[in-house]
Amino acid sequence: MNKIYYFDNNATTQMDKRVLEAMEPYFIDKFENPSSIYKSAQQCRGAVETAREQVAKLLNADPSEIIFTSGGTESNNAVIKSVAFSFKDKGKHIITTQIEHHAVLNPCKYLELQGFDVTYLPVDKYGIIDIADLKKSIRKDTILITIMYANNEIGTIEPIEEIGKITQEYEIYFHTDAVQAVGKIPVNVKKLGINFLSLSGHKLYGPKGIGALYIKEGTRFLPLIQGGHQEKHKRAGTENVPGIVGLGKACEIAQNEMQEERTKIEYLCQKLANGLKDKIPDIKFNGHPEKRLYNTLNVSIPGINSQDALIMLDEKGFCASSGSACSAGIPEPSHVLKALNIPEKLISGTLRFSLGKFNTEEEIDLFLEIFPKIVKKLKSS
Repeated sequence: MNKIYYFDNNATTQMDKRVLEAMEPYFIDKFENPSSIYKSAQQCRGAVETAREQVAKLLNADPSEIIFTSGGTESNNAVIKSVAFSFKDKGKHIITTQIEHHAVLNPCKYLELQGFDVTYLPVDKYGIIDIADLKKSIRKDTILITIMYANNEIGTIEPIEEIGKITQEYEIYFHTDAVQAVGKIPVNVKKLGINFLSLSGHKLYGPKGIGALYIKEGTRFLPLIQGGHQEKHKRAGTENVPGIVGLGKACEIAQNEMQEERTKIEYLCQKLANGLKDKIPDIKFNGHPEKRLYNTLNVSIPGINSQDALIMLDEKGFCASSGSACSAGIPEPSHVLKALNIPEKLISGTLRFSLGKFNTEEEIDLFLEIFPKIVKKLKSS
């Protein structure tokens, strides 16, 4: 099999081998249901609670404020629908942004069909909301503000702490989809003034199919999934013990190695950006130049089609994307790039490169040798 050069870490990450090692015993040897009372089952219960502590530590939360879910999509749905149906007698107005992941946008659209009113805040050319717009949008019947921490396509980081102060002032519940942020940058829920935070294991070198939801102590929450007593009656269903253990281990590794990883990845990403500028003079970089995830480059190249470029890169072993993996195969232009008012001709030539801790400088050098030739070929065709 040809070597793969993976530049699509915002779509998913390769699992850290230490995460897999932590998970392995819970597939066969320690297989018991953690809700059972016998000793072997209680060892599984202990593993779940250790993982809860590991996730909580990464967020500076209390372990009692963490519940496990199947991933970011479930966490987002659980919050948005819980608040909507819990507070519908108080109000039916929700505020979000035009650049949210579809795991937020689509639940909001669903609620509109149920009689709720949703305000979709615009963003500036860098993808950042205007705080004044947010304040103007707040109404007496506003029950929830949900704004992502960092955008999955362009990497732009929103002013979450500032938004948190506003939501506390107006006594409105605040949720942030932090799937792209957790594990890359420090996230301190006690400083942010939030009620809910979503995260996903497979974005920080953990397993797929597992995520977590932070629910601030004292926050009202109506479970999305009813059934047994699991997760303090907040999320029914037998716990995915191997996945939970893996998520916990991934959070522990992130806690211990985040700064070291950042130094390496930031250097590689800057080298990639500098090389692209030198070799493709008309390239345009999207998103905020500073207030963005250090691993993410979103670029538009006039005169090329991104899908053609991705196919040609794939033939050389490079994996990249033109936007969210959850929207792959959909011919519609990126809603994120449209919100930035990027012309459709440029959107059609936009690619996202997102690096991770397993990338190397040699890969960047090889990419900078191959990709400009692809661009030149596409422009001349």
